[in-house]
Parts: sequence; structure tokens; C-alpha cells
Amino acid sequence: MNIEQARFNMIEQQIRPWDVLDGDILDLLLVVKRENFVPEAYKNLAFVDTFIPLAGGEQMLTPKLEARIVQDAQIKKHENVLLVGAGTGYLAALLAHRARHVTAVEIAPELKALAEKNLADNGITNVTVELGNGAQGWSNGAPFDVIVFSGSLPVLPEAVLQQVKVGGRIVAIIGNSPVMSAHRITRTGDHGYDTVKLFETDVKPLDLAVKPSSFTF
Repeated sequence: MNIEQARFNMIEQQIRPWDVLDGDILDLLLVVKRENFVPEAYKNLAFVDTFIPLAGGEQMLTPKLEARIVQDAQIKKHENVLLVGAGTGYLAALLAHRARHVTAVEIAPELKALAEKNLADNGITNVTVELGNGAQGWSNGAPFDVIVFSGSLPVLPEAVLQQVKVGGRIVAIIGNSPVMSAHRITRTGDHGYDTVKLFETDVKPLDLAVKPSSFTF
């Protein structure tokens, strides 16, 4: 099977059935070559519905999760995006095609270097990859129009709510394995937020994510 047929099958058999129906997003999956962002040892899994292991115990999300996150973030061309967890740079690349600029924060130095190399090799110039822990928020550049988390969070930190603009969105997978839900949280005012549950999934937590208080009364 040739690579374009495999890409087509990925879109038609995995991504479209997962309610990714926005034609612009589906076209984007043809433009940004996922195989260019998959580590060499796992190239044969580039179009497979599976999590791909990365350095430091991290993982690359499944294609349908990546596509759904990009669709549900509803990014507009003038917007600045924060991505927590750069990974290989693929999700940042997808977001960058929709946004004005993406700040991708990565806690693992080797993944930061990998993401930067992959983005440069694929001609994507509107992503800045920062080294650090964004799981508890990222003030540099805040407030952002959109904040996206590439791993799950037991709870959404209060600081993150303050780092998105009024009218902006946060897309986060929240909960504990095996039951987690993806949410889109839209900031409606200084203290107002509207939350929509998007889908259920089970994704590895981000390193150093805030854990809920375990106080008992």
C-alpha cells in the first residue's frame, strides 16, 4: 500500500468516523505529513490508530485525537495559541496552520529539540518551542486566545483559567484513568466560563500536572 493510500484510509476510517467533519481540518491532514513527525523507529505506525511511544515515557496522541482537538479548538487565523506538551511537533504544526502563532511548551529537553527540528524541516515558522512545565499554566505570553493540552489533567488548574482571553477557549482532557472527558471551556467574562463536554477518552497525564486535593473531612 502506498503512503497516500494509507493517509487516505487513516482519514476515512479513523478520523471522519470520529466526527471530524470540517473540510478544512481534513484537508490539513493531507498537507501536514504526519509521517515526518513520527520517530524513525515507529514510522510504520504513522497512520495507525495507536499511541506512539516517545522519549521520557511520553506518547504521541492517536491521529483521531489530534484531529478532533484541532477541530474543537475552533482556531481563527488571527489567534495566538498555547500548546502544553510539544511532543514531536505534529500537533503544533496542525495548530500553526490555523493560528497566527503557537507557543508550544515542552518539559523534556530531547522532545523540545525534536519538535524544533521537525517544525523547521517541514517549513513551519510560526511556532516557538519553550522548555518548561506548562501543566500548571504558562504566564509568558498570556493571555492566549486558545490553550490546548496534549496530555490529560486530573484537574484544570485555576491559573490556566486566568491565562485565556475573554472569548478564548481551553481544550483539555480532564479526569483520571480510565474515565476522562475532553472539554472546551470558553471564557465568557472576567469570572465567567462556559464548559462543553466534547468526548470521552483515556490519555496519559502530563508530567507534573496538578493533582486534586485529597483532604477528607
